[in-house]
Amino acid sequence: MRETDLYPVIKSFLEARGFEVKAEVNGCDVVARHGDAGLVIVELKLSFTLQLLYQAVDRLALADVVYIAVARPKRGLPPEAAKLCRRLGLGLIVVAASGSIEVLAEPQPYAPRKSVKRQHQLLKEFTKRKGDPNLGGSGGTKLMTSYKQDALRCLTHLNTHGPSKLAALRDATKVDRAANIMRDNYYGWFGRAGRGIYALTDEGQAAMKSFATHISALT
Repeated sequence: MRETDLYPVIKSFLEARGFEVKAEVNGCDVVARHGDAGLVIVELKLSFTLQLLYQAVDRLALADVVYIAVARPKRGLPPEAAKLCRRLGLGLIVVAASGSIEVLAEPQPYAPRKSVKRQHQLLKEFTKRKGDPNLGGSGGTKLMTSYKQDALRCLTHLNTHGPSKLAALRDATKVDRAANIMRDNYYGWFGRAGRGIYALTDEGQAAMKSFATHISALT
């Protein structure tokens, strides 16, 4: 399939909706008009590319309704493609080799719905994390989180005071989730020294050295 093969399909699609359609108008692949209504622009490409998105976004300065039309890949487009187009206020049309089309997104102003839960989690993590212990852009590596900082507070207390009851540990460190940290023992630093009493494991002793810089920043 060539890029020009997309045009007759898109032209027929728009004409069926009552549009007058013309190709290659002032650099725009497809321009359509329905009576005195505003213009519709469609940019044609064989594949969904970043350059195509740039081009389509630029066309929003010329028309309120802008579509991207691409040839259907063998495995189809990922759902993120339509989601991205909606976020940019663009429409997305997929043209099959048979000439059939599928409109995956209609162009309209995008008003994202906030996730209250995720927003709360983000704010909570930002507020509880002390300082700025990570390097921006290092996602995917082991990060210092507020949970880990709380675990380090518990670690430091047990290293200084020895085996402690959970209530004493929580009161001394001001770590409200100390019980969860002890129970989950995500890092392997803690072990039971008796009923309701916790102490450091060998891994915990080693962590005092490997996280010495982070621990000093918490005090």
